[in-house]
Amino acid sequence: MKFGLFMVNGFVCADPAVAAEVVKAAEASGWESAWTGEHYVLPDPPTGRQPRITSPRTPFLDPFVSLAFLAAHTTTLKLGTGVTVVPLHNPLILAKEVATLVRASRGRFLFGVGVGYLEPEFRALGVPLAGRGARTVEYLDAMSALWSGKTGYSGTYVDFRDMRAEPAIDAPPIHFGGEAPQTYARVVERGHGWYGFWLDPAAAGDCVRQLREAAETRERPAELGKVEVSVTPDQPLSRELVEAYERAGVDRLIVVPPRGARDDRDALLRFVEAQVR
Repeated sequence: MKFGLFMVNGFVCADPAVAAEVVKAAEASGWESAWTGEHYVLPDPPTGRQPRITSPRTPFLDPFVSLAFLAAHTTTLKLGTGVTVVPLHNPLILAKEVATLVRASRGRFLFGVGVGYLEPEFRALGVPLAGRGARTVEYLDAMSALWSGKTGYSGTYVDFRDMRAEPAIDAPPIHFGGEAPQTYARVVERGHGWYGFWLDPAAAGDCVRQLREAAETRERPAELGKVEVSVTPDQPLSRELVEAYERAGVDRLIVVPPRGARDDRDALLRFVEAQVR
């Protein structure tokens, strides 16, 4: 089992100096990766569906700026977005941000992506919620075109020609977040991995089953290899719980720090230094 640390751009890690200490401690303690959350604005007061572990007053730093900063303080720790809501971004600008982070991290970036769900955030940013799945797929295709050195792309939502974005890069591993049939299909056809959030072992196992069913009816490019399954647990870890996730087919646990450590630097460092030993 690989272990990732979630929210290195929020809570007490919204202080970059603390975040740098935390990721260095995570790397030294055997964590495999560190992951950001992403929300640019949140409804205040809260209305309808809200994020599970944050509130409108939770401090968030921009994930790409944060990870570029943290890349300079680490050498082996992988760095992931958990997840980038792709349709909220301009795909050409996002392609440049990703390419920059791939270079800054020397290839350690894991690109977690999703279609989003929070309608008030979409509305505030001037993006329609409808059609977000199709836009996500097309944005990723346009970004891949730029990363590979192509100078044009034509689709329903993105259209450009005679444009280049250097540096060209090898596309980072893409991990799709979400628990819908369309998501599982995208994972099989074009993703290196799948990311499920706030799931117990039984729910994670059910999602893995649906991923396998999707693989029976859809073609997976050989170069993508085995689907890597990541899950954020809905409860504190124990050896027995980790083993239950392993039996469910999970490859990586991306762990939310306990409540008492989210806003306390010393408690967070103690948690990070002890968790995976």
